[in-house]
Amino acid sequence: MSETAATVPRWHAAGDWFDTCRCNVPCPCSFAQLPTYGECDGVLAWHIRDGNYGEVRLDGLNVLMLSSFVGNVWAEHSDTYAAVFLDERADAPQREALQMIFGGQAGSWPAAMITMMAPDEIRGMDFAPIEIEVDEDLGGWRATIPDRVEARAQALAGPTTPEGARVQSTNLPGCETGPGQVATWGRSTADRANAFGFHWSREGQSSKHIPFDWTGPD
Repeated sequence: MSETAATVPRWHAAGDWFDTCRCNVPCPCSFAQLPTYGECDGVLAWHIRDGNYGEVRLDGLNVLMLSSFVGNVWAEHSDTYAAVFLDERADAPQREALQMIFGGQAGSWPAAMITMMAPDEIRGMDFAPIEIEVDEDLGGWRATIPDRVEARAQALAGPTTPEGARVQSTNLPGCETGPGQVATWGRSTADRANAFGFHWSREGQSSKHIPFDWTGPD
């Protein structure tokens, strides 16, 4: 039995993930290709609808990340930086659980993702008032940290999209939440960051919502 499996309790986290980024629609990174401009930065947000870390409940808690990288993040890449915000509403056991899961120490998909991305530097970590909302019909999604981060998007639609239908992809080659999930494509209406050395403000670029469902420490 590995050290992780021996010391980490059984845990589960499922919910909503979305991003807003620099790329044109649709973001090539999700197809395991070079980003539109050869490099990318953006906001990544997770809302846990249902979760536990052993006996510690995680329902309703949020996590947000700012990140940037150069090259194909699924292949050869460099200059990978990140900063992480954890939900300030979490109590001490919940904070420890979030750090273990999203830091990769608790195994499952987050650990695999961190190994693949191999960040050069985590610029900072903070507990913050993260607000995340996802429309039940996936018509839009949004995340905010006052004065620091704003990410908003509307589901992608066009002249031939049936009313109420969503533009979706399955079996993505570069699915950010792990294999087997369905991506719903959108376009950002706000994508702003001003924290830990990350600074940008734009709109109209790629966004996508993908559910996540992880179980660890396997």
